[in-house]
Amino acid sequence: MTDKPHIRVLMVEDDADWIKSVTAFLNHEADLLVVGAATSEEEAVRMAKSLEFDVVLMDIQLTPSGREGIYIAMQIHDIRPVPIIMLSSLSDSSTIMQSFTAGAVNYLDKSRFAELPQTIRHAYHQTSAMEPLLQEFARLKREEQLQALTPAEREVYELIEQGYTQSQIEKKLFKAESTLKNQVNKMLKKLGVKSSKEAVERVKHRGLFRKPPD
Repeated sequence: MTDKPHIRVLMVEDDADWIKSVTAFLNHEADLLVVGAATSEEEAVRMAKSLEFDVVLMDIQLTPSGREGIYIAMQIHDIRPVPIIMLSSLSDSSTIMQSFTAGAVNYLDKSRFAELPQTIRHAYHQTSAMEPLLQEFARLKREEQLQALTPAEREVYELIEQGYTQSQIEKKLFKAESTLKNQVNKMLKKLGVKSSKEAVERVKHRGLFRKPPD
């Protein structure tokens, strides 16, 4: 008789004792297997690219005052769109909303760790059922980001998003260089970014944009 395949879990967590305890707890379940545990953003992204996994357990805070897990979740979702479960002792509505905006499918307080096995199973088995809701949420967040743009600015933005260069946009839309430059500058100001690349990144990540250092 062939054993049922495990649900492979990737953990992102900075507390070594928590990693050890939760790994032992989950691996005791016949259908669950922790395949990796990352303690930093860089390690999490590297593991996301190299490991095979089905569900992510993501700690929101990797430093006392940070919310690194939210940004790591976005990066992992871009690499491999698997269910992400956020774990934290934080319960403010803003953090919870940002977690779902980043692509999380569930949010669990660490004090409720006993619920982890069933939460993981539910996230894994209900992925297809949740996908339409996640897609609609992503669409609404995209519209929220772009609602301040005029129709002309939106047209320019969407061509930038598709990879068109400024000269290509000028030709495609029959716009003078000065006109296009003016529209791009207004678009960037409304989106709160300094470059077209940053604009695309901000909209792609539903407004959860971490600006690069100056």
